[in-house]
Amino acid sequence: MGNADAGAVLNRVTWGGTSSAYRQVKAIGIDQYIEQQLHPGDDRLPPSVQAQIGSLTISQRPVDQLVLELEERRKQLDSIANDDDRSSARQAYQEELNRLAKEAATRSLLRDLYSRNQLREQMTWFWMNHFSIHQGKHNLRAMVGDYEEHAIRPHALGKFRELLQATVRHPAMLRYLDNEHNAANHINENYARELMELHTLGVDGGYTQKDVQELARILTGVGVNLGSGTPKVRRELQGQYVRRGLFEFNPNRHDYGDKVLLGQVVHGRGLAEIDEAIDRLSRHPATARFISRKIASFFVGDQPPAALVQRMSDTFLRTDGDIAATLAALFAAPEFRQSLGREFKDPVHYVVSAVRLAYDEKPILNAAPMIGWLHRMGEPLYGRQTPDGYPLAAAAWDSSGQMATRFEIGKAIGSGSAGLFKAEGAQDRPAFPQLANPYFYEALQKTLGAPTLQALAQATSPQEWNTFLLSAPEFMYR
Repeated sequence: MGNADAGAVLNRVTWGGTSSAYRQVKAIGIDQYIEQQLHPGDDRLPPSVQAQIGSLTISQRPVDQLVLELEERRKQLDSIANDDDRSSARQAYQEELNRLAKEAATRSLLRDLYSRNQLREQMTWFWMNHFSIHQGKHNLRAMVGDYEEHAIRPHALGKFRELLQATVRHPAMLRYLDNEHNAANHINENYARELMELHTLGVDGGYTQKDVQELARILTGVGVNLGSGTPKVRRELQGQYVRRGLFEFNPNRHDYGDKVLLGQVVHGRGLAEIDEAIDRLSRHPATARFISRKIASFFVGDQPPAALVQRMSDTFLRTDGDIAATLAALFAAPEFRQSLGREFKDPVHYVVSAVRLAYDEKPILNAAPMIGWLHRMGEPLYGRQTPDGYPLAAAAWDSSGQMATRFEIGKAIGSGSAGLFKAEGAQDRPAFPQLANPYFYEALQKTLGAPTLQALAQATSPQEWNTFLLSAPEFMYR
């Protein structure tokens, strides 16, 4: 494999090629690099990045403690008699929620930029998008960091069943899709429907409205407890009550009748019904096809070849939903190699890859500019209002307005540090981007067309050269 091809694989498997990652690929070979990415070890973040993450409130305090304290503050708002004081307190409450969500986005972006386990970080974003929640609902801004850190990220390359179960039991998902309101004789089907349509079987997965209703009955009693106490439970059911952090299974609210899900009986017996439903959904052939196709779309393109999806689906079923094994089948496929350099970057890939190329292993001190750029381009972290997640298709992101914004962002990064090295309350420590680096000359340059090379040759300053490269058509693809 030539340098350009190795660089292209690197550019696809990671959030964007860098000189340091390229050195690693040259040292061990691309196949060994992919194997390491599929089975990652410790994060091995740079010490200063780890220190930034460690200083965050969401890294220091458990989510249930944070949420319960905020909930107490929220309850006290209405008891404040003075209008101005109540308004100030309400604003402070909202600002604290915003701050926690910003911390979550900062932690996520720092890992995208500097983690050696780039594939896991990409798959974390993929699954966060697949099991999407919107931070704007209720108090989810306080939960979204924990959701990413403990429900999604540990399972991003593991077994799909474990990933699915982690989302089913996380308060952020239960709150976002209203299952906290789902109770016997007061059925709320919202989560059950999305669980089948968006999270497992897919819209054409062969389930019926009756299956949705039955799954909703299975999910009754599973919800969120934002108080410090426990509900009164009927004596004969007290042994079934479960509370772990904010997650709660309240047997008083559960429908204990038998159900029929996907043609098979689920005997009414409490929380174990949900584990049985998760087994059935995660191991269904329709789920294997739906998940495989979506992963292939993410890594190969909008219309992945049917034969590739079938091989991935077969691997998914044979390995009991092993995500890393399914990805290995994808990366070994000729269709994957043929697609290199042709997958259009969505805004997150564009922003992260630009900053990675510009600064490589030099840690930024402020992720706020990146968060702002993602807002401008319509793909903020945790900002998708509907549960279907952001679209993966190129057509969603390649408009002329999107390209104009990317040019402005490319110019901001290419001309200087764009505020990335100005920590809050501190002086700016500008760092000039190093885009003309070994990765560019050994791999990236070979992929550029004549017009781009000519434009780079005619640049009148390093800033202009950087801007041209980050705005080049070739840099829009991975």
